[in-house]
Amino acid sequence: MAFWYDEAHENDSRFSLSTERVLFEGHSPFQKVTVLETTGWGRVLLIDDLYMTSYRDEFLYHEMLTHPALCTAQNLRRVLIIGGGDGGSAREVLSYKEVEKVVMVEIDELVVEASRRFLPDIGKNAWSDPRLEVIIGDGIAYAKRTDLEPFDVILLDGSDPVGPAQGLFTREFHQGVAQLLADGGTYTLQSESPFGQRPVFLETVKVLRQVFPIVQPYFGCVPIYPTGSWSWTFASKTRDPMVLDERRAAAQEARTQHYNRDIHRGAFALPNALRSELP
Repeated sequence: MAFWYDEAHENDSRFSLSTERVLFEGHSPFQKVTVLETTGWGRVLLIDDLYMTSYRDEFLYHEMLTHPALCTAQNLRRVLIIGGGDGGSAREVLSYKEVEKVVMVEIDELVVEASRRFLPDIGKNAWSDPRLEVIIGDGIAYAKRTDLEPFDVILLDGSDPVGPAQGLFTREFHQGVAQLLADGGTYTLQSESPFGQRPVFLETVKVLRQVFPIVQPYFGCVPIYPTGSWSWTFASKTRDPMVLDERRAAAQEARTQHYNRDIHRGAFALPNALRSELP
């Protein structure tokens, strides 16, 4: 018999999915990891009882995190993913033939193990691609390294700014990312809901603007997340997010479920309610 699995949103609302069974539940040194089989959303990953991704809508998140950066970077030889343990971002990155090396730094090995075993349709062939190197480690510490060759694209695929992900939203962390990023490189990250978590969203954009000369938020819909309205933020030292590599973007349109060049350009439109707060 199906039951309802609730996620409470700061005590003023909740999101619930009809669930057939719990496929996996485990605890790492960092957090609780759960995988559900739901009635209408397929398999779903939760971290500390918060919905992270689902078979039904994961493409909306992963395509919008990855392709705006990948279609605007000068080069795509080396890509760094911080977080991303479900494999969805790596899947999208590795669809580009130009990519020679992807480094994924995920702090929680249990997320990777649970995703590979119970959510194989998200990572798909990424896990077996020889271009992918998975490092189980602290992305905050990794961003402080000064002995690495620069990356052409850096993607921050982290959870909400609490627990082990809290340090991923600080100026110090973004400064580390900046020194790892090639001059013609691009950096994108999820920046919470502009409606449901507006203070965090605004602070994320403002902190990034203290580090990078080019910073622009962009918007979309991820139904499984609080309010469904979601944001990502683009940052670069030199690259304009509105100047796409048309060849790359056109090639991706043949395979993506959501992302295309019109979606890319429209996503960067700033809603009126935010214009006065983000001039």
